[in-house]
Amino acid sequence: MISFITSNLPWFWLGILVFCIIIEGITMSLTTIWAGIAAVPFIFISKTPLPFRWQLLIFVLLTVALIVFTRPFAVKKLKIGKENNTNVNALEGQEVLVVQKITKFNKGYVKAKNGVVWTAESEDGTEIPENSVCIVKKVSGNTLVVAPKE
Repeated sequence: MISFITSNLPWFWLGILVFCIIIEGITMSLTTIWAGIAAVPFIFISKTPLPFRWQLLIFVLLTVALIVFTRPFAVKKLKIGKENNTNVNALEGQEVLVVQKITKFNKGYVKAKNGVVWTAESEDGTEIPENSVCIVKKVSGNTLVVAPKE
């Protein structure tokens, strides 16, 4: 097996590249892409007389260096990871108090737990009286779409 790999090194490194890209496409975690990037120069380096064990060692070191030094920057710039619901998106699913009646043709106002008053409309177009407690179903622009709490 080793003799087959050493006689076809460019194809071996190309296979590593394709395999890493496929795994990265499935996981989307920015881990195996660095091994794929590290494999690219070895497609060409494999044509030199550098022994396979040295190529493998340099590949592993390059992969680790890319993961350690570039992954945190890429994760930060691409905003990969947990989705943080901040600002208005954090209101979805929360209870709000109607402070001005909501009708089918007029938007009303609701007050969130943090004291901020938002424009609101009914989810199904029904009238919601003042001082009713509602649940925020979604956010549409700067208007909260609410439904009465049951």
